[in-house]
Amino acid sequence: MLAPTLIELAARARADLRLGVPICVGGVTLAAAETLSAERLEALGRLGPLTIALTDRRAQTLKARVYDGDISRISVPQGADLAWLRALADPADDLRKPMKGPLLAQRDGDAVPWRTAIALAKAAQVLPAVVGVEVLCPDGLTQLPAHLPPGAAGLPRDVAAARLPMAAARAGRLHVFREDAGGEEHYAVEIGAPDRAAPVLVRLHSACFTGDVLGSLKCDCGPQLHAALDAMGQGGSGILLYLNQEGRGIGLANKMRAYDLQDQGFDTVQANHRLGFEDDERDFRLGASLLKRLGISRIRLMTNNPRKIDMMQAQGIEVAERVPLNVGRGPDNAAYLDVKRDKSGHLR
Repeated sequence: MLAPTLIELAARARADLRLGVPICVGGVTLAAAETLSAERLEALGRLGPLTIALTDRRAQTLKARVYDGDISRISVPQGADLAWLRALADPADDLRKPMKGPLLAQRDGDAVPWRTAIALAKAAQVLPAVVGVEVLCPDGLTQLPAHLPPGAAGLPRDVAAARLPMAAARAGRLHVFREDAGGEEHYAVEIGAPDRAAPVLVRLHSACFTGDVLGSLKCDCGPQLHAALDAMGQGGSGILLYLNQEGRGIGLANKMRAYDLQDQGFDTVQANHRLGFEDDERDFRLGASLLKRLGISRIRLMTNNPRKIDMMQAQGIEVAERVPLNVGRGPDNAAYLDVKRDKSGHLR
C-alpha cells in the first residue's frame, strides 16, 4: 500500500499546522492561528467567511459564548488582521489589551471538524486556536475526516535498547520507543533486572527540560527524577519511564508562555486555562502501554498523582502500592506545589 494511512495523515497534519500550512478536516479548510502567515490568511479569506475556533477555557477568559461544549467558534469580522487573530489565541497581552470584542459565537453548523482541528493543534504543541473557512478542500492540502478515531496518534513501537551504566546503577539499560508515523520518542530506563513476577518499582516521569536539565527551581521535577533513580539503584531494580510530555503535555514553548503568565500573577492552573489548555493534557495510557511492552503488569508506583494510579489500573496495570515521592520543595516552587495539591489533587 503506497497511500498514507490515517495515522500517517494525522502526523502530516500536525506537521503542517506547526509550519503554518493549511489542512482540511471534514468540510473545513483551516490553519493554526499561531503559525498562519498574513498571506495565507488573505488566501483563506478569499474562500469565504472566516471562523476562529478556541477551546472553552480560552473563550471563557475572553468572555466569549461557548455553544459547542468544549470549544467556541467565533465569526471573524471583516477586515480583521493577523494581529487580531493572534491576540485571541495568545494571552500574553490580555492584561495590557483586555478588550477584543464584541465576539460573535456561532450556534449553527457542525463543530466536529473544528474540535478535531483543535485536538490536532494541541498535539502539534501550538496554541489551541485554528482559523478557517467551510469550503471544499483545495488541491494539495492534507485531508482528514471530520472525526479521528481513538488511536489516530499511533502507538509506541520498540526502536532500540542497549546497556547503559549510570550514576544511580551500573546495571542499567535504556529502551527507546517511538510513536507510529514518526511521532515522539519515549524512554524506559531499566535499573538492574526487575522481577516481572513481583510488583516492580516504577516511576512515570514526564520530560521537563527546565527542571531535569537546567535545574529549574520553579518545579520539583529534577529532584523527583534523581530521587526515583536513586531509590531504584538502592533497591536493586526498577523502571523509570521518561515520557516526552513536556509541560504536562503542552510542550516547552507553551510552558514558557505559562511561566510568563505566572509572572503576571496567575497560578499554574490559571495560566494553562488562559492559554486554552486543561490543567493537565498528558495521556498516562502511554505509560501503561510501555509497561505492557516490557512485560510488567504489577507495580509499586512512585507518584503523588492519583490520576496516574487510576489510569494504570484502568489500563490493566495493578498498582500494588503507592510510593510517595516528596522531594525538591523550596521557596521558589512552594506555591506551585500547593496548587498541585489544592487544585490538582496531588497527594503528599
